[in-house]
Amino acid sequence: MPHHVRAFQPADTDQVVALWDACGLTRPWNDARADIARKLTVQPELFLVAVDGDRVIGTTMAGYDGHRGWLYYVGTDPDRRGEGIAAALIARAEELLIALGCPKVNLMVREGNEGVLDFYATNGYEPFQVHNAAKRLIADS
Repeated sequence: MPHHVRAFQPADTDQVVALWDACGLTRPWNDARADIARKLTVQPELFLVAVDGDRVIGTTMAGYDGHRGWLYYVGTDPDRRGEGIAAALIARAEELLIALGCPKVNLMVREGNEGVLDFYATNGYEPFQVHNAAKRLIADS
C-alpha cells in the first residue's frame, strides 16, 4: 500500500499516541503527549510520520545535539510491518540529520524488544555494548 513520510503535525497527536501504544513504545512513567509537546519545541522538523491517506502508520522522532544524532519512537502499525515504512522513516531522518552535519546516529532498543535488532542491522545499524544510565529531571506526573 502507498505511504509517504512527512513532518508531524499537531493534528496527528491522537493517532501517534495510539500507534505508540499499539507498538508497545509507551511506558507508564513517560507521558507520550508531554514527549510530543517537548519535541515540538526542539527540532520539530525531525519528528516524522508515515501516512497512508489521513492515517498515521509509522513514526520516528530524531534529534541532533551537535555531537550525535538519536532516533526515538521508531514504530510502524503492527498490521503494516514488512512494507518498508520504518526503513523509509529512518532513511528520511538520516537525510535530515546529515543536512545538519550529524556524523553518526544512535538508537536504543529496550530490553525485551530484541526482535527488532535484525531490522536495524539490515538498515546499517551496528550493535555495540554500552551501559545506559538515566536521571529524570522533570517528572511527567
